[in-house]
Amino acid sequence: MTKSNSLIDELEHALASGSATHRADMLSRITDLFFAGASGYSAEQIGIFEEIIAKLAAAIEPMARAHLAARLAPARNAPAGVVRMLAFDDDIEVARPVLSSSECLDDSDLIANANSKSQQHLAAISERKNLSEAVTDVLVTRGDRDVVQSVSKNPSARISYAGFRTLLKRSIGDDKLAILLGTRRDLPRQHFLRLVEQASANVRAKLLAENLADSGAVDSVVDEISSGLRKDAQNMSSKYAAALAKIETLHRAGRLGEADVYRFASEYRFAETAVALMLLCDVDSDIVERALLASGSAILVILAKLAGFSWRTTKAILMLKAGDHGMSEQDLATAKANFDRLQSGTARDMLGHYHSRRAAAK
Repeated sequence: MTKSNSLIDELEHALASGSATHRADMLSRITDLFFAGASGYSAEQIGIFEEIIAKLAAAIEPMARAHLAARLAPARNAPAGVVRMLAFDDDIEVARPVLSSSECLDDSDLIANANSKSQQHLAAISERKNLSEAVTDVLVTRGDRDVVQSVSKNPSARISYAGFRTLLKRSIGDDKLAILLGTRRDLPRQHFLRLVEQASANVRAKLLAENLADSGAVDSVVDEISSGLRKDAQNMSSKYAAALAKIETLHRAGRLGEADVYRFASEYRFAETAVALMLLCDVDSDIVERALLASGSAILVILAKLAGFSWRTTKAILMLKAGDHGMSEQDLATAKANFDRLQSGTARDMLGHYHSRRAAAK
């Protein structure tokens, strides 16, 4: 009789015996045996071990399954099928260890779990290292308050542009979430400006009191948002500063053009798009940022026409401005009609008038 046959025979005996203690003891022994020689087993042998462990795990008490999950969670060579089974266990004490740390689970497993299991399961997933944007998109959409806060304080979690927009909306009235968002280094600049604009005085006070941001910089942003100016606030963003240095170099060399703006906008790179528009249109940065953040598309259409852009590039910039919500067909049609009707000379005149109004307001 081979070793695999003897194991299966003992398994059948353990399952038929009805003894929870016997099944748990056998599971522990088989798991020990698996880890002792996993590196040298063939695919067929690993499959046998996986089948045996899965059968026993399904038949033992929740406490014993939780012990098994804790043992398998840190092991890179753990039986993947068993890990997935444990991850989808309704008992969070069983699922938590593997959901929060097992490398045997891939994005498809985590997304399926986050879309179907409890908030406690989502909270366990939110603690993982190096969460992908695809996973965090589900967590910030379906997760409760504790889940979204956990995602926001996880520095290794990658959050998409759309994910940040969702978190920004959910931070209204949630001071803790607002602070967590405000201190993320990867928070897009436009989202940071909106966050400060909608933040309560309590949030701003906490940002200062806890030294989570430079007090002068935060005060500057608050003042500029209320007055419609954002020049000094740009110094708060390392991403903006890097974009400015890089794109200014291209501009001075005569290598910055419409194709670059289209690429920046299509990739939702706000800082690069804003800097490129500022340089190619030869306007102040606050005008570009207000055009990208304020409601309506008129100023952006004027800037695009002033720069000599095509409708294709102009549309890409408008879609960047709209974010994950997009633009309705009617709004796009109106913007295109205005773009087609507007002449470059008229755009310069309108921009000059705008400069005059801004100077008077200052």
